[in-house]
Amino acid sequence: MSEVINLRKGDKVAVGFTNITVGLGWEPNEGTGGTFDLDVSAIMIDEKRKMLNKDYFVFYGNLNSPDGALTHTGDDPDGSSSDGDDDESIIIDITKVNPNVQEILFVVTIDGAADKKQNFGQVRDSYIRLIDNNTGKEVMKYELGEDFSIETGIEFGRLYRRNNEWKFDASGVGYQEDLAFFLSKYFTGTIQK
Repeated sequence: MSEVINLRKGDKVAVGFTNITVGLGWEPNEGTGGTFDLDVSAIMIDEKRKMLNKDYFVFYGNLNSPDGALTHTGDDPDGSSSDGDDDESIIIDITKVNPNVQEILFVVTIDGAADKKQNFGQVRDSYIRLIDNNTGKEVMKYELGEDFSIETGIEFGRLYRRNNEWKFDASGVGYQEDLAFFLSKYFTGTIQK
């Protein structure tokens, strides 16, 4: 039985399987008050680091990519349905990814962060993990150990294509931004939420 690869920020690892669940989880710190609605999104971009079109933004308002490669399992508005397991997941069939897509970014944002005065400093046990759906086993996991005390949006990781091979990068880049920031960075146009 193989061990889970525990990734550190900046680690890049080849992904040797094609049917993947990307699971993300978190817990609000005790006593922070209110509910935290963290949203997982996948942004599929080309070699120019732009989305092919708006349908390649997979989130709670668009659960499936047009190439049939990504399926978002749905929004968990308060993190209560997970009971210590993944809060939100995206299922990926690498073999179906549009050949023009070179990267799939996985971002987590806090819905209504500014109004609720919330940030990732109030969240603990955040992670992203890759599961091989053929075996049901967790293969790699990146735990966000750093204290993102002021950030409201984080690029947790990315799958990217290099020389016909897919790799995973534990990027862990935080921003004081919301989902609109990520959309404006990778897409020209508007998306209805």
